[in-house]
Order: sequence, then C-alpha cells, then structure tokens
Amino acid sequence: MADDAPHQAVATEPRPDLTPEELEAGRLLFAAECRFFHGAQKLDQLPPLAGVEIAFAGRSNVGKSSLLNALTGRRALARTSSEPGRTRQLNFFDLGGRLTLVDMPGYGYARASKEIKADWQGMMFDYLRGRPTLVRVMLLLDSRIELKQSDHEVMGLLDRAAVTYQVVLTKADGLKPAALARKQEEIQAVIRKHPAAFPELATTSAETGQGIPELRAVLAGLAG
Repeated sequence: MADDAPHQAVATEPRPDLTPEELEAGRLLFAAECRFFHGAQKLDQLPPLAGVEIAFAGRSNVGKSSLLNALTGRRALARTSSEPGRTRQLNFFDLGGRLTLVDMPGYGYARASKEIKADWQGMMFDYLRGRPTLVRVMLLLDSRIELKQSDHEVMGLLDRAAVTYQVVLTKADGLKPAALARKQEEIQAVIRKHPAAFPELATTSAETGQGIPELRAVLAGLAG
C-alpha cells in the first residue's frame, strides 16, 4: 500500500494545464442545445461539410453512449442499443451550432456478422480518411478490461487513415486509484507506438463525472 499515494495523485488530479477559463468555455459549449440532425449508412448519405467534426469510436459496450450523455448533460442524447453491435450508421449531432459530434458504430462485438465487422474496414475507413472537417477521433477504451485485438486493429486503421485520435479511458470509477494509474501507464505506452495517436490520455467516468469537465474543455478548444 505504500505506493498508493503517488498512483492516486496521477489518477485523480485534473489536467494542470487547463485554465479556469478553458474549463468554463467547455462548460458553456456543452450547456448549449445538442440535437441529432443526420444519420448515414453510406458515404453518399453524409451531410454537407460544415464546421468542425469530432467523432467518438469504441468497442460495443465501452460506454460511448453514456459518455456522450454525460458530456452533453442529457439522459438520452445517444441511446444504448439492447443488442450491442446493432447500430451501424454514423449519427451526427449539432452542438450549439459550433461543433458536430459524430457517434460511430461500435466495433468488436463477438456475435456481429462479418458484414458488420467489415464496416470498419470499408465505410468507416473511407469516412475517416476522406472527411476534411473531422479534426479528431476520440477512441474510447474500457479502463477495466485488457485491450482487445479489435482495439489494436482500429488503432492501426486510424494510423493508416492519418486522422488524429485521442484515447479516452471510460468507466474509471470501476478501478481503485493504484489500478487505474497502472492502466493509464499501460495505455500511454501503447499510444507512444502509434503515429496518429494524440499523446495526451483522457480518463473519465460517466457515473461519477470524473474527467468530464476536462474533456469538455479539450473539445471546446478544438471547436475554436
């Protein structure tokens, strides 16, 4: 237990480089109305290019819907499916006319058909590679479980698409501080091996609100 104190500091301290003004800008942005405005299952169904887009990706059951709901302060902005891996379209949400949030289909669901799994090698890759308004992908990883092969494959796909992505650990409340710190160190080591990965790791809990204000501030900074 002697080494728990430094681990706890690493896991729970907010980012020191974020100013109160940046945190407030994030709060104000995500206090704005957020509404669904478009869904696309094919590339030719994508909405016209406009403003800044940030996409959210992750394995089925990673907590993506819960994180989007926590960020926007809505209970049902992004609805969870009763059958993981079922949602196959890109869902576009307008946030206060300043930012577009894109909810990408979950990947890695064991019972998903080969056709669904192929979406990430086909349409999703083409979207990532050819969308100039897409400034960053937030790649969600469950802090409680080991990285899966599908996570590694998607990180490689994002590298090939040459789109900047930032890893966001979810469900951080499910780990004790020392274990969470070890997970952060493990993921940081993985991030360093990927050329398109943003070097900064975000850690969140939709349940407790941990990391939500900081993530809002980061996204507000990308919105400009």
